Amino acid sequence: MNFSIIIFVLGNILKVEGLLLSVPFIISLIYKESMNNTYGFLIVMAILFVIGVLTTIKKPEKKSMQPKDGFVIVSLSWLLLSFFGALPFVLSGEIPSLADAFFETASGFTTTGSSILRNVEGLSHSMLFWRSFTHLIGGMGVLVFALAILPSTGLDSVHVMKAEVPGPVFGKLVAKMRLTARILYGIYLVMTAVLILFLLAGGMNLFDATLHAFGTAGTGGFGVKNTSVAYYNSPYIETVIGIGMILFGVNFNLYYMIMVGDIKKIFESEELKIYIKIIFWAILAIFINVGIKSGFSMKLLRDAFFQVSSIITTTGFSTVDYNEWPVFSHIILLVLMFIGGCAGSTAGGLKVSRIGILMKTSYAQLKKVVQPNRVVSIRFDGKVLDSNIITSITNYFVVYMLVFVVLLLLVAFDSPNFSTAFSAVSATYNNIGPGFDVVGPAGNFSDFSDFTKIVLSFSMIFGRLEIYPMLILIGSIFNNSDLK
Repeated sequence: MNFSIIIFVLGNILKVEGLLLSVPFIISLIYKESMNNTYGFLIVMAILFVIGVLTTIKKPEKKSMQPKDGFVIVSLSWLLLSFFGALPFVLSGEIPSLADAFFETASGFTTTGSSILRNVEGLSHSMLFWRSFTHLIGGMGVLVFALAILPSTGLDSVHVMKAEVPGPVFGKLVAKMRLTARILYGIYLVMTAVLILFLLAGGMNLFDATLHAFGTAGTGGFGVKNTSVAYYNSPYIETVIGIGMILFGVNFNLYYMIMVGDIKKIFESEELKIYIKIIFWAILAIFINVGIKSGFSMKLLRDAFFQVSSIITTTGFSTVDYNEWPVFSHIILLVLMFIGGCAGSTAGGLKVSRIGILMKTSYAQLKKVVQPNRVVSIRFDGKVLDSNIITSITNYFVVYMLVFVVLLLLVAFDSPNFSTAFSAVSATYNNIGPGFDVVGPAGNFSDFSDFTKIVLSFSMIFGRLEIYPMLILIGSIFNNSDLK
């Protein structure tokens, strides 16, 4: 591995985090908060800038980057960002436990939205802002953000982008990676700004509208009220956020196609068609299932629409305690947790394209069982898929399930029941937020031990980076030959 380039990139990432912390620092001054908050941000900013400057004074002589370097950089970046991002919470005393603060910050950057806070409204404005700001930065990718704003260093950054951008296939929008990053973040930020305006029109104040837009854009789900979006009791706000979550769960490459006038690509996207169909049928199924039990109403339709939008996009906002819904509806939501949004979006989960290809692969294998000599081509988006792509997706699914089982076994030591353990891992691994039972929308993760909170924090990072970067980092640590 090229250690000089790894250290150099990590140093730049830490400087970016130091810069980002200046925003909540300014918020703490505006709201005239306690000196613990102000100094907490200042101290961490100083630490990050000192480390960042010392590690980037000398540019690496060898600027080429191997795939393994990219994976290691991404993994270490997310771990370091979560650790240093947790320190303001600890230094301010608002989340005094480092394990709790690390969990909350990892949940923010990975746009998971799981929380250990029993009283969200007890946090100061600056800490609430930093907590939700991590969603905005983590949604499209911290390193993508850094690549978009940092001056050109001449480094080959394609492996970093491949390791961080979710989805089975990575594709550049334009020839230069830096320009691709800027286009993606430009679209992302414009959509976020538009969402803020719509929420302001619904009666939210600027602070609440901004933070809810951050949570929606990053499909993270951190709010500012203990009862989440239900606090506002507004059909308009629920509809705006619900539609917003669905839009941010769409592949951002399609928005670029709209920008350049290639509208045809939207209608050709098989993944988008599957995504919309899943949302429609899930809403209808839950509406009927819950309606039969408790009566049909427009409120139920709104709740079904909002929760399906929230879960499939792995956002985690809530308007109702779905723990009280029938088991059939629980199963639908659980399936949506694993499906997730589209590839190239800010959503988590396996991704709709992978699920679609896996289903088509299974059907093709079934045909071959009946007719062994038959040649079956698997098509997606109107194109015949390369066998390497099919193999990589199948292998990813196997690894995904194996890691899930390991995480479940570790969390089982400290869980009151199977439902809580299974949904806690499902919610963190797929970057959703709330699960069922103890960790449902009306609960939180505070009752777990520090060990389990750390395991679940890693579960979030594993899920956000789609497993391989973290596995390669762990393999590199334990394989001495890689460190020579």
